[in-house]
This record gives sequence, structure tokens and C-alpha cells, in this order.
Amino acid sequence: MRTEKVTIHTLQKKKAASDKITMLTCYDATFARLLDDAGVDILLVGDSLGMVVQGHATTLPVTLDEMIYHTRAVMRGVRRAQVVGDMPFMSYQTSIEEAMRAAGRLVKEGGAEAVKLEGGAQHAELVRRLVASGIPVMGHIGLTPQSFHQLGGFKVQGRGEGAARKLVEDARTLEEAGAYALVLEGIPLELGKEITEEVAIPTIGIGAGAGTDGQVLVIYDLLGMNEDFKPKFVRRYENFAVRIRTAVDEYCDDVRAGRFPSEDEAFTANVPKAATPARKVASVSALTFAGGCAASPDEEAAAADGALYSTVTVRAD
Repeated sequence: MRTEKVTIHTLQKKKAASDKITMLTCYDATFARLLDDAGVDILLVGDSLGMVVQGHATTLPVTLDEMIYHTRAVMRGVRRAQVVGDMPFMSYQTSIEEAMRAAGRLVKEGGAEAVKLEGGAQHAELVRRLVASGIPVMGHIGLTPQSFHQLGGFKVQGRGEGAARKLVEDARTLEEAGAYALVLEGIPLELGKEITEEVAIPTIGIGAGAGTDGQVLVIYDLLGMNEDFKPKFVRRYENFAVRIRTAVDEYCDDVRAGRFPSEDEAFTANVPKAATPARKVASVSALTFAGGCAASPDEEAAAADGALYSTVTVRAD
């Protein structure tokens, strides 16, 4: 199992060695632990949670407090992967000062190891300020979901010479400002390859072809958990929507038919015949913690009842 912590320097070395970078979105500790164990390099706590977790049509309703909450949850499940927190809509567009405070909260309260923000050259000064303050910044250009209304929907960007040149310049400007990596979303594969060759920092594509330094997908899309969402750039590695429904259908059938729980999945009294009520109380009262501390009345009751989950170690004094 890979255990060396992934940092911005790890990613730079990967680009230099032409070693592809893997990145997936993540929103909770359970998925974080699984993805981290699988060796994913970067976990993005994306504002895509507004769509795949909260059920919104866009990412726009997601708040900074919600991003902090989910980032903190993901951090609890990670040992190796780098954790990047998305800056949500209007947390950085109004002023540099407000953006600095928002990014600081994502790092300080959420535990993010870097922040990601959408947009090109217009955010260069903000990127400089954040990097100068010690906060690594991942840029995001091309299809920027927070600009959904301005773009007229989720549409491929960078088609046409003028649009392509602007994205190349945005990439260069963000690199010069200090961004350590760039997400390239929804652009022609030729442009994705060109930008990757133009900048010295890693590029991570989503709908940008195979010429980028790495790839990112929304974990729910990779696992096939939304059957109605079938964009061209997503490869489904599982069909969990069907598998989850099948498992839940079987559970419901077993409960209704009385097959769950079975006797093997239930508890019995299991009281020793030689024990008397008085003796049992005395035995419970004699329990102490391993450090020698006497058990509390609640802990004694739990020991007597046979608690389902044990979080302390007890021994007979």
C-alpha cells in the first residue's frame, strides 16, 4: 500500500516523469478512506456535491460552510492523498480580502491542503496573494460550472482560434501567479494537450482528452450511481445504481418475509446457570478500567447488559 503523503512537490515530480496523476471527487470520510486506500493521488472536495449529494441542478447553491463541513469529513478518512477544497460560488468573486478569508477557513477549519478556484487571468492577483500567504492554489479553466448561466449551460469551451488562445494565456497567467496545478474541463483534446505542453505545472483533465498530466472524475459518475447522467467524457467503471437497488430490494423482501434477522444475527440472554443475581451485581461492580479507574454506574450497566459496541477496555480488579 502506498503511504507517502502526496504534496504539490509530488505532483510536480509526476509531471516531470510523465507519471499520470489520478484525482477523484470525494465528499465524506467513508469514500475518502476507500479512495485513499486505492491509491488515488488527489481527493477533490468539489462543489459538485451540490448536484450529486444535495440534488441541485447546478453547483451555485453550495455555501462555504457546507464546503468546510465536507472537507473536514474527507480529511478524517485520508492518510496519503492530497485533499483539495473547492472555493464555492461567490466566496472569492467579490473582493480579494473576502476571498482570502474564505480560503483561510477552508484550510483552517476544513483542513484542506489546497484550494481550487474557477477562472483565468482575472484571478491572478488573488492567486498571488493566496500563495504568498501559504495556501496552495489549483486553477480551473475551460468549462467552469460556476459560470453556468454566463456560458449558457455546460458547453465545450475553447473551440475557435480566439477562444483557444485565451485559454492558453489564462493557463500561463495562472502559472506565473503561482498556481501549482490546473484543471482543464470541457475543452478540445488538442487544446488540452497544447496547454499541458505550454505550462510547467501539472494539468488535470475532465473532458479534455488524454494529453493532460492527469484525469479527474466525479466518483458518483465513475461508479454509475446516476443513470440519467451520461456525458461523453465519463467512463462508468461500475453500475452501482442497479446493484444498490438490487441489494435494498433483497433487504426489504427479507424483512417482510421474516428472514432478517436470523437467529445467528440476534442476541440471546446467555446467562450462566450458576450465577445468581446478587453475584452478577457484585461482579459488575468490581470492574475497573485497565488504568485502574473504577467504572462509572453507566459503564457498569453497559457491562452487565452486554453492550453492542465497546469503546473501553475493562478488567477484573
